[in-house]
Amino acid sequence: MKRTVLVVDDDRLNLMVAQKLLAEDYHVAAVNSGELALRYLGKNNPDLVLLDIQMPGMDGFEVMRKIQEDEQWRKIPVIFLTADRTAETEEECFKLGAVDYIGKPFVPAIMMQRIHRTIELEDYRRSLEHMVELQLQRITQLQQDIIFSMANLIESRDGTTGEHVKRTSGYVNLLVEKMQERGLYEEMLTRDYVDYLRKASPLHDIGKIAVPDAVLQKPGKLTKEEYEMIQIHAEEGGRLIRENMSRIAEQEFVEIACDMAACHHEKWAGNGYPKGLKGQEIPLSARILAIADVFDALVSERQYKKGMPLEEAFAIMEYERGRSFEPELLDVFLAAEDELRQLMAEYEAA
Repeated sequence: MKRTVLVVDDDRLNLMVAQKLLAEDYHVAAVNSGELALRYLGKNNPDLVLLDIQMPGMDGFEVMRKIQEDEQWRKIPVIFLTADRTAETEEECFKLGAVDYIGKPFVPAIMMQRIHRTIELEDYRRSLEHMVELQLQRITQLQQDIIFSMANLIESRDGTTGEHVKRTSGYVNLLVEKMQERGLYEEMLTRDYVDYLRKASPLHDIGKIAVPDAVLQKPGKLTKEEYEMIQIHAEEGGRLIRENMSRIAEQEFVEIACDMAACHHEKWAGNGYPKGLKGQEIPLSARILAIADVFDALVSERQYKKGMPLEEAFAIMEYERGRSFEPELLDVFLAAEDELRQLMAEYEAA
């Protein structure tokens, strides 16, 4: 399949020469002004741009600046065409982002070689980017599989099934989606933040590894000492993540994972643990997770209790509005009743 080359030159003769030289190997689009070049790029995606510098109105340098400002256009390789062969002009061409520079009048063999080489290099770059992206996807999936495996192993120690991790992550995802729909915390819920939040949520109880089985698996009421032992899992989880993941994961991911593990038992009113943080002092990621985690604990069956109906769980959580949970976040969550019922049904059927 022939590649497309956009030729931009105000000289009709130069356009004709370029078209004649390129027509056998490429589809050629020719325009005679910078304005028309930008109009063409607005509707098409050529594989290469040959751009004259000296043009009336918008010159080649100005066109190049416009190209560099656009996220899609800047990926298109540009070769400048000019009769000005001074070092200053050549330096400016490369400074603006050109991949090459062809002097006028054209030497056909040299022009074709440079165009062929540029397109070959661009093909190689795209192929390499694709390979890197595939490899990154494999590594990311492996990391997530390891995270889920670790989380499932920890959860199984206190008699819950590994499905708790999956369910809690699903409720976190739903709450975040509803927050985004309402524009809530829009400045914080960036694409990377949301991605890290979703990937980190399964690690929130990793600190339970430091709690003895006899306490985790006790079916009856915990003593004061036993409850204090349970509480150490929050701070311990944050420590484990920071010490063991800082060298193998992005720093923002580590921070979010630490916050979720260490702070998901903090309460909006300030009477949670381990630090008694209050209101906005509690990291947003932990405030989101707290709602999802408590909801799943209420509606799910455990070895020491049955799961309660959604209405009863909602009533308990509504009572904790402004106590355990941030009011606005809880309102968003409770308003998603239909989606929550659907998720619960899917998890039950799985």
